[in-house]
Amino acid sequence: MMRNSSKRSFFILIIVIGVAVCLSGFSLFNKQTTPESSESEIKFITPVDGDMLNEYDGTVNNETLIIKVKISAPAGSRINVNGIKAKFIDNVFQDDISLKQYENTIKLIEGEKGYEENIKVFWLKNYANKFRLSIDDNILFLKDINLNADKYKSIFDNPYLGFLKKVHETYGARIHLNLFYETEGFNLSQMTAKFKPEWKANSEWLALSFHSLAEFPGRPYINAGYDQVYKDCNLVMEQIRRFAGEEVLGPETTLHFGEGTTEGCRALKDQGYTILAGYFNVDDNLSPVSYYLTEEQRRHLKSRFIWKDNKEGIIFSRIAIVINTVTLDQILPNLDNVKKTYNPRYIDLMIHEQYFYKDYVNYQPDFREKVMASVKWAVDNGYTPGFLKESVFN
Repeated sequence: MMRNSSKRSFFILIIVIGVAVCLSGFSLFNKQTTPESSESEIKFITPVDGDMLNEYDGTVNNETLIIKVKISAPAGSRINVNGIKAKFIDNVFQDDISLKQYENTIKLIEGEKGYEENIKVFWLKNYANKFRLSIDDNILFLKDINLNADKYKSIFDNPYLGFLKKVHETYGARIHLNLFYETEGFNLSQMTAKFKPEWKANSEWLALSFHSLAEFPGRPYINAGYDQVYKDCNLVMEQIRRFAGEEVLGPETTLHFGEGTTEGCRALKDQGYTILAGYFNVDDNLSPVSYYLTEEQRRHLKSRFIWKDNKEGIIFSRIAIVINTVTLDQILPNLDNVKKTYNPRYIDLMIHEQYFYKDYVNYQPDFREKVMASVKWAVDNGYTPGFLKESVFN
C-alpha cells in the first residue's frame, strides 16, 4: 500500500509541475500584448528624440515649421500625435504637426494599450545653408606671436593668422581655432596679452577654444574621466580669457581625436561646451571620432549631420571634410559627393594647423590653395558664413 500511495503522489506532482510549466509558457508568449512590451512594437521613425530640424525637413509658414511625423505600430493601433489621430498610410502611422518654438515636445499615445512616449525635437531657424572653417591642433602660431611680440604690430603679422584673415576678407568666413595648451618650448601661460584688444575686435569672425593638453599622446581622452578633461580644459580656457578675452570663446569645440567618455563630455559641457564636432564614422573601416555615441547614434548623425543627446544636453555636429586628407584636385569632387549623398544644410570644413609649416614632416605646400578652394566651394554652393553657435541656437 505504501508503494502504490507513493506512486500516486509522484504522478500528481508531475501533473502539477506540467500545468505550472504550461501556464508559465503561456505568460511568456503573451508578454508582447502587455503595455510594457509596446516599446518594441511602437516607435518613432521620424523625427527621433534629439533631432534638430531645419526648413528642408518640412514647410515653413509664419515662422512655424510643419513636419510629417511617422510612427511604426501594428495595423489597427489607435495612434494619436499631439492629440491628433494619425493616419495609417503605407504601413506607417503619420500626420503633420507644427513646430513653433526652438524646443518642441511631440507626444505619442496609443489608446488601445495605454502606451505613451514623448520626444523632444528642435526647430533651427538659422541653421540652413551655413558654413565655417574649423582648424585643429593649433598652438605654433601663438608661439610665434609670443616670440615676436616686440616686433609684430598685429597678430596678423604672423603668416598663418595673416592668411586666415585673407580667407575671411575674401569670403567672409567664420574661422574657429581649437588650441593645445602646450608644445615644445611653449605653453599658453607664456602667451603675451599685448594683443588682447585686437583679439576682441576680431571675435565676430575668429574664435578660440580648447582642444587638448598637447598633441601627444593620441586619443588622450578616450578613457578619461571627468576630472582630467575638466582640468585640461580649464587650463586652456583660463589662458584664452587672459590673453584674448571672453569674447573669442563660444559653446563649440572639437576634442582632440574626437574621442571621449560620457563623463569627459560632461566636463566639457560644464566648461560651457555644449556643441561637439566630430566625424561620426560608421559602416566603414575609419576611426569613429564620435565621442561616446553608440553605433546607432553615429549612423543617425552620419546622415543627419546634427543631433542632440537630450539626456546629456550635448549637441553633436558632423564635419563634412578633413581638408588635409584630400589632394587639392579631389577637394571639389569630395565636397560635391558629400552634398549629393547627404545634402547637409551646414558645412563644417576642417584642417590641421601643422600642415601649414615647411619644417613639419608632412608639410603640404598647397595648404593655402586647399583652404581657399574649400571655402570657395561653400560660397559657390549657396552657403553663407556662420559659427555653429549662430546656427544651432535661435
